[in-house]
Amino acid sequence: MSSRQPQLLPSVVLPLRAGTGPQPALVDLKPCSRPADASAFAAAALAPRRMKIWEMHSTLHCSIVGTCLSTGELRRLLIRLKVAGVPTASDHDIHMLGVMLADRPKAGARELQKALDRRHQAAVRRFAKAKTSGALSALWEEALQSGDIPGAYWALLSHPAATDAIVKRAFGDVHMLSHLVGAANRADICRLRQLEAENVALAAKLERQQRQLREGFTGRDQTIRRLNDLLAQRLGSRTQAPIGEDERITLQQAIAELDQRLELETARRKRLEERLSAALEAGAQAERARLRLERQCDALHQELAAVETRIGVLLPSPEGPTAGPAHLRGRSVLYVGGRAHQIPQCRAIVERCGGAFLHHDAGVEHNAALLPGLISRADHVLFPVDCVSHDAVAVIKRSCGQLGKPVIPLRTSSLACLVTALAAIEPGDEAREGN
Repeated sequence: MSSRQPQLLPSVVLPLRAGTGPQPALVDLKPCSRPADASAFAAAALAPRRMKIWEMHSTLHCSIVGTCLSTGELRRLLIRLKVAGVPTASDHDIHMLGVMLADRPKAGARELQKALDRRHQAAVRRFAKAKTSGALSALWEEALQSGDIPGAYWALLSHPAATDAIVKRAFGDVHMLSHLVGAANRADICRLRQLEAENVALAAKLERQQRQLREGFTGRDQTIRRLNDLLAQRLGSRTQAPIGEDERITLQQAIAELDQRLELETARRKRLEERLSAALEAGAQAERARLRLERQCDALHQELAAVETRIGVLLPSPEGPTAGPAHLRGRSVLYVGGRAHQIPQCRAIVERCGGAFLHHDAGVEHNAALLPGLISRADHVLFPVDCVSHDAVAVIKRSCGQLGKPVIPLRTSSLACLVTALAAIEPGDEAREGN
């Protein structure tokens, strides 16, 4: 089994925080208890076993928790573990708690391991048949093609034959899939409109079929009543005039025809009910998707309106300096995380608003021990939720809660989100002395 050292994953594993000692291996193998004899000890040492989540490197925990468990499953697990504040916590906080729990076997990582194994037991059994890294790679390719990523990802990372190269590739594939999901929003909107149009057409067709079915049932019932009346009349006059052979054959044929039509109408009604149920479910799914996309569109409209209102005066223009909306009045704004190539633009926007810009990259290159000091100097703390480490978010929430500093999480690391957040900050007094 490979040790999966972090130096073999330079593009995957983030640097550890300064002062935490030597970097741990992605796998922390604990010595097993010594068997009674030497042969049993050798067999136990050589027998491969699946990895536990707390034996994997902590940089893999975020992708495992976010990909292999839904937010609802993770929330229920944390409630069973009696973690405080879970019922009212946001989805992001639930995810962060799950990641922090993954490397603590005594605090609940064992329960997390059991939940993952139960959730993806079919994939684990399928991957267990692979004995070589080549067979493991082939199974991962099949999972990528079929779209069954969560179970395959957990089964691959915990497989005893997984090498550093396979782990690095799977991590990269899952990382890129998260970007593709965001890029697919536009296609989802187009597909949603098509589904809504199809749903309207299907509802109209279903209404016509139901009307025809009701008319058919009404005609059938009338025919049955008429035949029953005729049969009752024949039976009443049976003693006076016996039914002839031709009449008996005619009645039998009519009854057989009615039974056949009844069976056909019953089968047709069953098919229509199934189609109606499927159409209602598709309509409910389309409505949920529409509401979700409407919320995203509203957020984007707000950001766009803020940008259109303020971007012309926030950045320098060819005609020369303009009077910008310096409503921050010298207050310090700490921006944690974000993308390195956008930091100069973020600094320019904050300074054009009359603020002092502070930045910490959440531990990528900056010392993580400096973050609490920067928080104490800042008047407002901002961080993009899509480009910041879990440890940095925990430090921000803890320090800001102790110091009473306002925290503004940004939906993305885009400049539009930053402009919108700065516009929402109320103009106030001058910056505190000493900042």
